[in-house]
Amino acid sequence: MPVTGETFQLLSRFFAQYGYGVVFFGVMLENAGVPVPGETVLLFAGFLAFQGNLRLIPAILAAIVGATIGDSLGFCIGRYGGLALVNRYIRRFGWVGKRYDEAYRVFVKYGQWAVFTGRFITGLRVFAGPLAGILLMPYSRFLLFNFTGAVTWATAIGCVGFFFGASWQRLVRLLGRIDLAALIMVVAVVVAALINHRVRRKRSA
Repeated sequence: MPVTGETFQLLSRFFAQYGYGVVFFGVMLENAGVPVPGETVLLFAGFLAFQGNLRLIPAILAAIVGATIGDSLGFCIGRYGGLALVNRYIRRFGWVGKRYDEAYRVFVKYGQWAVFTGRFITGLRVFAGPLAGILLMPYSRFLLFNFTGAVTWATAIGCVGFFFGASWQRLVRLLGRIDLAALIMVVAVVVAALINHRVRRKRSA
């Protein structure tokens, strides 16, 4: 969804009428595999929280729950629909099929970490759940990386929307950079955690 003045007005009306439900369903549908602009919805929720029209913590919690449930639905779709579903629906649209193939290559290479970091990559975020189901990832492992990724992503994106809440136009200009910046942040945290873990193991050895 292009972030324009019309988008601003549309989101404002939805939030005025449905509140936190907009965050929950917007994020849930995107993570279930429906091309809905869940990230834009969450950013706007952070923006409204700065304006005093919403509270930031409930908006982030709604996004976490929506993302976790949505990806789980996507997982079930992939597990029980399989490649037949992909070939029947996704490959009918060239650009969607291309994004799916890109996400598939990343997922095969990185496995559960693609579930976690995929939160911060638009194309992978939509297909992470279905791909995990198609590739028969154990649900317990998927749920762990799904939930922790949802917490990290929702907190980061919600706070970005809040911190730029003084100017919607500044937030609009930032939109194209968020995925990359957030991914870099997540990778840095993961690398730091792995280094810390190895250092502790060497000290205890």
